[in-house]
Amino acid sequence: MTHPSLTAFQYRNFRLLWFGQLFSLAGSLMQNATILWHVSLLVPPEQKGLALGLVGLVRVLPIIFFSLVSGVAADALDRRKLMLLTQTGMTLTAISLAVVTFGGVTNVWPIYLLTAINAAFTSFDGPARQALLPNLVPREHLPNAISLYSIVMHAASVLGPTLGGLIIAGWGVAWVYAFNAISFVAVIGGLLAMREVAAKPNGDKADFSLSAMGDGLRYVFSAPLIRSSMFLDFFATFFSSATALLPIFVQDILKVDETGYGLLYSATALGALGASLVMARVSDQIQRRGQVLLWSVMVYGLATVVFGFSKDFWLTFACLAVSGASDTVSTVIRNVIRQLSTPDHLRGRMTSVNMIFFMGGPQLGELEAGAVASWLGAPFSVISGGLGCLLATAIIAWRTPALRNYRQHD
Repeated sequence: MTHPSLTAFQYRNFRLLWFGQLFSLAGSLMQNATILWHVSLLVPPEQKGLALGLVGLVRVLPIIFFSLVSGVAADALDRRKLMLLTQTGMTLTAISLAVVTFGGVTNVWPIYLLTAINAAFTSFDGPARQALLPNLVPREHLPNAISLYSIVMHAASVLGPTLGGLIIAGWGVAWVYAFNAISFVAVIGGLLAMREVAAKPNGDKADFSLSAMGDGLRYVFSAPLIRSSMFLDFFATFFSSATALLPIFVQDILKVDETGYGLLYSATALGALGASLVMARVSDQIQRRGQVLLWSVMVYGLATVVFGFSKDFWLTFACLAVSGASDTVSTVIRNVIRQLSTPDHLRGRMTSVNMIFFMGGPQLGELEAGAVASWLGAPFSVISGGLGCLLATAIIAWRTPALRNYRQHD
């Protein structure tokens, strides 16, 4: 008999996606951490803050540009086949990063360009993957599937940056990109092995049109819970995006090496992994979901403030772990609300709009953090961002009674 916390694993197609994504996401997150480190090595010390912030900008612009189109694609096309296409594109991007780095690139712009291309593929991959997930398990097991899927994301976030730091220290940056290219084989193989995945359940199908895009936007902004949860996501992560500045803290404040960087970069994911293991067991039992969501974001902002003040390696590690754990709690609850509230034929478009908030917040936040760090220093940037997160959360809680009063039966 399957343990209640592992219910979704009894479905073969979900298992294939879960294990494939474990390896693929580990490689992708290893690459994300390495890009920040690589950029910090290619620019003069006085330009680090802004250069690292620009990584967030080149990641978010393709997502904003393609998001609505990608949402319609996820609702109009076979989601599994669309994922095969996007995963192949990201494989080729990783190979290109490896090639230019092995070739001795000395300018930061090729790294920015390839990062933007990878983000374009991600903008199509995200809605297809999120919309595919509810098609792999019955509706009553979706909260468990979302919690288990958060485990694979955070396990990969721990494994990827930690391995990335070790590979950079032992073999160099280029090998990280090469290993990431190989990691995509796991998820591509899993997608090819899936059987009997309905391309369009219930026969619903979207057309590629401005009207179809408008349907998605109208649905999201007419649903108070979905709308407010997306605003909460955006503003909290915009003000509290400190990851981009981590190389500065590592090199100039904590003064540790590449291995320490990999460990600190994975601290957020380590805390998130612990929280996701707990959420897999209790996500169905949380009654006051709105209040738990809001308090978890407040803890996230507070941990960011303490991180900004810290000059101790292990205190910084603890702050990042707490921020990851609290963010996971809020992420699981937000995803349950959105997935259960959205009809399947609109799920891709809802996810694509959410991508603007979910990915736009932290990526634009990295640009803001980098600009403030260049002006007033990295600690001030992080501390002020954490305070901004607390203020934004309080305002959204005050203005949205439906969110703070949301309960399980709602």
